[in-house]
Amino acid sequence: MFTGIVRGRGRIVAADLQDTGTRFRIRFPDDLLGGLETGASVAVDGVCLTVVRIAGNEIDFDAIAGTLALTNLGDRRIGDEVNLERSARLGDEVGGHHVSGHVSTTGVVTSIKLEGAGNHHLEFEVEPQWSRYIFLRGFLAVDGASLTVAEADPARGRFRINLIPETIRNTCFRRYRAGDRVNIEVEHQTQVLVDVVTRTIEAALAGRGILRPSNGSP
Repeated sequence: MFTGIVRGRGRIVAADLQDTGTRFRIRFPDDLLGGLETGASVAVDGVCLTVVRIAGNEIDFDAIAGTLALTNLGDRRIGDEVNLERSARLGDEVGGHHVSGHVSTTGVVTSIKLEGAGNHHLEFEVEPQWSRYIFLRGFLAVDGASLTVAEADPARGRFRINLIPETIRNTCFRRYRAGDRVNIEVEHQTQVLVDVVTRTIEAALAGRGILRPSNGSP
């Protein structure tokens, strides 16, 4: 479990193809190394990965083919920076929201402004089936960072996140460009609630002959 508060940035120094996926070697900042052990969970761009090797401040993680297909880790190259968060411990302050590290989908950056006057923002779009879970003022994890939806256009599947300077400083958002993919984790409770309400309404309408049952599909 994570909180969505990115604690630092790491840099990919190796990406070795293996039979089951890719082994990433990431150089960690010194202040994220304390107490880190093999088997620990770390959110890498919002993806929960397991530490498989520690060599000084270079940490190895295995990402299997399924993880690479469902997230943007397959887009990452040597030299890229990634957002990092160590797993939360009992009693830690939850400054963001509860994040599992299980990415729901990826979005595509449509607009980004991190310089100059006015609101700094990141806009992205998702596939239509995921728009139902994203609400104005709702929480999202974008590449592992807990953020609030500032503007929502569900009909087009487009959403805006406003970014404060501290978030820009602590994350990798400053390297993003339009067309880049970002990992999106919707809040689990929101997804469950939307699915339950949708199925309940569909069942009620189907019982009245107004709507054909959807066989439980969201």
